[in-house]
Amino acid sequence: MTSPSVTSANTNAHTNANTRAAVAAQAVALSTPGHDAGLLLLRLVLGLTMAAHGTQKLFGWFGGGGISGTGQFFTASGYPAGDAMAVLAGLTETLGGLGLAVGLLTPLAGAAIVGTLINAIAVHGAGSFFAPKGIEYELLLTAGAAALALTGPGRYAVDRFLPVLRGHRLAHGALAVALGVVLAGVLLLVRS
Repeated sequence: MTSPSVTSANTNAHTNANTRAAVAAQAVALSTPGHDAGLLLLRLVLGLTMAAHGTQKLFGWFGGGGISGTGQFFTASGYPAGDAMAVLAGLTETLGGLGLAVGLLTPLAGAAIVGTLINAIAVHGAGSFFAPKGIEYELLLTAGAAALALTGPGRYAVDRFLPVLRGHRLAHGALAVALGVVLAGVLLLVRS
């Protein structure tokens, strides 16, 4: 005869294993080839667009101002140490964009882009929604980056090889986006 505590422990272990298997099966069912291809397309377009913006700031590529020109813009926009801000924004956009494109550390890459674009929206102003003077472009990029941070990169991503991010969790994305928003707020506070 088995004691009730042993039977209870065996039942709980069996129930936990079944629950984990069910969650894994549901995650696989949600991750269809079309879903993963759509996330890949979004990651590539958004990530490479942001990386290109970053290289404009860092190297002056694609008609950008480089560190000096971008630094002058940051100084004129009220940020202290314009050249340092240009390097920070350029690195954040370049590395965050490349991270999104390849699906590496996707929650943090998305959060980096969210934080940068919150500052871009604040500098641009919210006087109008539609381009060319509005914030629609920046808002769309911000929403896309936040969505990728929250949903995960899909199967076609480097994160699939990182055990902690293999089974993307909403909590990782939510914490990363919250961190991006808080850091963006701190940078906005130092802006005069």
